[in-house]
Amino acid sequence: MTTPSDKPSRALLQSIARRVMTARGLFPEFSPAAVVELDAIRASAVATDAATRDLRHLLWCSIDNDDSRDLDQISVAEVLPQGATRLLVAIADVSSVVRSGSAIDDDARRNTTSVYTAAQTFPMLPEKLSTNLTSLNLDADRLSIVVSMTFSADGSLATSEIFPATVRNRAQLAYNSVAAWLEGTAPMPAAIGAVAGLADNLKLQYRVACQLAGLRHQQGALSLETMQTRPVFDGAILTGLEVDAPNSAKRLIEDLMIASNGVTARYLAAKQFPSIRRVVRVPKSWNRIAELAAEHGSTLPKEPEPKALELFLVAAKAADPAGFAELSLSVIKLLGAGEYDLELPGVPVAGHFGLAVKDYSHSTAPNRRFPDVITQRLLKAAMAGGPPPYANDELTALAKHCTEQEDAAKKVERQVEKSAAAMLLCTSIGQQFDATVTGVTDRGTWVRFSQPPVEGKLDNGPAGLQVGNRLRVQLVSTDVERGFIDLIGLGDRFAPGSRS
Repeated sequence: MTTPSDKPSRALLQSIARRVMTARGLFPEFSPAAVVELDAIRASAVATDAATRDLRHLLWCSIDNDDSRDLDQISVAEVLPQGATRLLVAIADVSSVVRSGSAIDDDARRNTTSVYTAAQTFPMLPEKLSTNLTSLNLDADRLSIVVSMTFSADGSLATSEIFPATVRNRAQLAYNSVAAWLEGTAPMPAAIGAVAGLADNLKLQYRVACQLAGLRHQQGALSLETMQTRPVFDGAILTGLEVDAPNSAKRLIEDLMIASNGVTARYLAAKQFPSIRRVVRVPKSWNRIAELAAEHGSTLPKEPEPKALELFLVAAKAADPAGFAELSLSVIKLLGAGEYDLELPGVPVAGHFGLAVKDYSHSTAPNRRFPDVITQRLLKAAMAGGPPPYANDELTALAKHCTEQEDAAKKVERQVEKSAAAMLLCTSIGQQFDATVTGVTDRGTWVRFSQPPVEGKLDNGPAGLQVGNRLRVQLVSTDVERGFIDLIGLGDRFAPGSRS
């Protein structure tokens, strides 16, 4: 059993994160060649060529986490006649600075993603780029790729366009404060009030985003809530883990990004370009999802049907709002992980089951994800009328590699989160918790409880457990270094929504 360490909690977690990253084939440091290359990079001049539009006068703003410094996208809306709206999403032009085949590009290709652990973020790109030269920072002129979308009064997409532009972020906003204002529970953030017209612009963006979400959910997009946590430190000491709950501002940005990613995918297809799509396949565990619905008093069809699943989720949330996050997590686990796949012109790949969209790429976070850098390079080549910058076999290999590295990064993040949780729980041996089964494999059974919001391994429990089952568990041991939280089951399973 682990005892509390006399090391500062953050330092110990950082050490664990670096060790686990290395074990998973990820690199916590940039290569010497990339560091040398970085020293030579200076701020790029704002483009003045005819192809690059000057849109710095628009009311652009960013909305992200309170502590985010790698700003990938900003957005703005314009009112058009007959109730139509134009939404523009500007995406940081990373590829103008990170050249293909450079040492920095090689490092980004190696990890393929930023890794967000409980103690430290390991960025895909050096911070001189990701939080400065290629970040859409407040009051800074930046190059971008703009996705322009015109929506009719009913929220349907009428036209779209992609082009390079110079932009300027007028307000750097945070999810929680914007959400509280939109939801009417807090006053307008000062940063919004400081820019004339921005409040009305954000309300327009939010209105259209809600329309987009409504249309997607009519098609079967799933109303799921993830249970992400954020560490709470007092100086160097970890004091807790808090749930990072969804809110209206996060949904606003999510809906704009989904729309932008769809436009990007269709643009490349129209140009007869290959692309890397983000797919979530039809779930293989549909039978268990149907069983889970039956345990909640609902019936799903025998074959996977997203619209039916969405109706069940909406009803389940209305019936038990407090317990919906646990049900949602179970469904997410059963849907299976997303992956990257090559789409060739005229040969479509699987769509995104959870979003109920057929055309979906990752293009809106090039500071954080390498697939987005690849997509940006493809877009630029297509806009310029040139050939694709990657061969098809290279894109196939990159799609597989990005999927593998993203999976490795998520495992690192989960393991470090478990190490953080083990720190918090090492004085709670013997305590009991209500838990939900989140995974059943040949290696064991995993369960999650909500206070604190952590996952542990069930060393023994009732036979025949499946994802979504609930039971009472007892904490028997923790191991901070290995991120182990070991539990035993107490008694039988109990019904969804009930408490023992």
